[in-house]
Amino acid sequence: MGNYFMTGLVGCIMAQDTEKSSKNRIQAVVNAFNIVESLEELDGTTVSELAEHRQIPNSTAHVYLKTLSESGYVIQNGDTYRLSLRFLKHGGYARHQLNCYQAAKSQIDKLSNETGEVVDMGVEENGKRVLLYKSEGPEGVTQKPTTGEYTHMHMTALGKALLACQPDERVEEIIDTHGLPPATEHTITDRDALFEELETVRQQNFSIEDQERRDGIRAIGVPIRDDHNRAIGAISISGPMSKLTNERITEELLGQMRDAVNIIEIQTKNY
Repeated sequence: MGNYFMTGLVGCIMAQDTEKSSKNRIQAVVNAFNIVESLEELDGTTVSELAEHRQIPNSTAHVYLKTLSESGYVIQNGDTYRLSLRFLKHGGYARHQLNCYQAAKSQIDKLSNETGEVVDMGVEENGKRVLLYKSEGPEGVTQKPTTGEYTHMHMTALGKALLACQPDERVEEIIDTHGLPPATEHTITDRDALFEELETVRQQNFSIEDQERRDGIRAIGVPIRDDHNRAIGAISISGPMSKLTNERITEELLGQMRDAVNIIEIQTKNY
């Protein structure tokens, strides 16, 4: 994050009178990013609110917020602190490094306009689904998830399309690490049931999200593969159950999605 940020963190360590060991300096970095996540969760916060949320002394919360503010990653407005747009720069850079994103963006916009629905693109990172891009068609139902959102993979069409391309051993690792928490009463929370679902996805080469993350919402996901048949991403179309019927999925949407994926896979080679 730059010299100012690291210098500030070292100063933060000294302010807390911690031991000057490598382990403690690493812990200070972990603490700083935990505070960054809290600032997002709280949608901006005061020193006392952050201290209560993180269960740390007010003085410690104040030192971290001041350090992050001086390094440009947090903005102070009166007594309130919020994340700065410098994170947008880093996120944009990280996303731009993915060839599949660059190849997919125009196809996602086109697919969204043709179907009128919300079209998403995501990848797997550290066992979770990351939303890379979203395009909301003229008839699409606006949804809350934002670009960059991390989500458990077992509850989304994107996630299940990506999971199905992984060997069972990797799926087991992901489950052991992140679990199978429910989002709705329809979420798959049983390990064996998930493996059965993933086998179906592998056979048909598309996934269905049926109210598993949001009540009333269905989605269909299709993986994007490289020359070695490895999933490098996935796209999905989502909308209300009344519009994403089984008939429409099989007779209309699947063909359009597979055409888009085919173009994306070809164009990815050019980046």
